[in-house]
Amino acid sequence: MQIVSVNIINHSDNPLPSYATDGSAGMDIRASLESTVTLQPLERSLVPTGLFIELPAGYEAQIRPRSGLAIKQGITCLNTPGTIDSDYRGEVKVILINLSDTVQEINTGDRIAQMVIAKTERAELFLVQQLNDTVRGTGGFGHTGVK
Repeated sequence: MQIVSVNIINHSDNPLPSYATDGSAGMDIRASLESTVTLQPLERSLVPTGLFIELPAGYEAQIRPRSGLAIKQGITCLNTPGTIDSDYRGEVKVILINLSDTVQEINTGDRIAQMVIAKTERAELFLVQQLNDTVRGTGGFGHTGVK
């Protein structure tokens, strides 16, 4: 396993993001709020974390939902995974939505998402007139059936 160094500023009272277990791919990140955020059913909100990160070139931070929050409270992240580019220096914020049928509250310190640090590649695009054929061809959504 490769360890990558990431500089971080923490303007919140929360601990730094951390991995819950040795096998965790993502670090839990927490809300940093002046007051409770109340999410009505189907309402979304941009939730601050108080975190600012400096990723090395060639890396991104992906912001993903926490599965427990999604199944227990119906709260998930929009724009998933959200990408934080290596040249972004603003505050890490998380777009949360309440997909449940009841009002949900987010409090400062609540674990609201997970952050995965991932290596990225740059692509060079080549304009062509035809693509190589495959067995799948143009078969798209659901082309292999339900079962």
